[in-house]
Amino acid sequence: MAKQTKKEQVLAKLDCEKLYSVEEALATLREHKSKFDETVEVAMNLGVDPRHADQMVRGMVSLPSGTGKDVKVAVFARGDNADKALAAGADKVGAEDLMEDMQAGNLDYDRVIATPDMMGVVGRLGKVLGPKGLMPNPKLGTVTPNVEQAVKDAKGGQVEYRVEKQGIIHSGIGKLSFKDADLMANFKALTEAVVKSKPSGAKGKYVRKITLTSSMGPGLKVDLAEVEGA
Repeated sequence: MAKQTKKEQVLAKLDCEKLYSVEEALATLREHKSKFDETVEVAMNLGVDPRHADQMVRGMVSLPSGTGKDVKVAVFARGDNADKALAAGADKVGAEDLMEDMQAGNLDYDRVIATPDMMGVVGRLGKVLGPKGLMPNPKLGTVTPNVEQAVKDAKGGQVEYRVEKQGIIHSGIGKLSFKDADLMANFKALTEAVVKSKPSGAKGKYVRKITLTSSMGPGLKVDLAEVEGA
């Protein structure tokens, strides 16, 4: 008989049908943690078909306890706005030069922000930024005259959530080394934002399943009673 992997041994000990509170799930993930500081992730299965425009779920939410991740931000801006973006902590600021840099394949960014007057330049990057989900968007606050605040939000724990083709939203909510209270606050902020983003075309049960996991840990089903309004 083949020797079980560590993950298989962990799964064998768990009740896959059990519904956990967030607190119980975090405690269980910590029992099986790896040697590195794993990211805690939430997966929400929604009753939507994102192929239809009236069933798309997408937005931004600020996680009160931050993400524990160093977020790399690029900003398209000129003049005073460029100076403000740099002062706020942007990793790269530019105009046509930044566009050419990205066209050359330098896309190691988590967020791209632009002032409205720069969209003529940014528009040429649609085929480059679009597939990576990095295209600045007014609805997400990434096309804004207030680049200073947008950079601070991105660096301070603001994350984007977007439903995938299968109707699932995945998002990290911090590190396993965070205190329970901090991870629970982030969980609440994310799930409340998704619930409030219920699209007009969603029929029947909206939040169908929530799973909490860590980078190397098992997926644990969270009791939907933990999400008000679900």
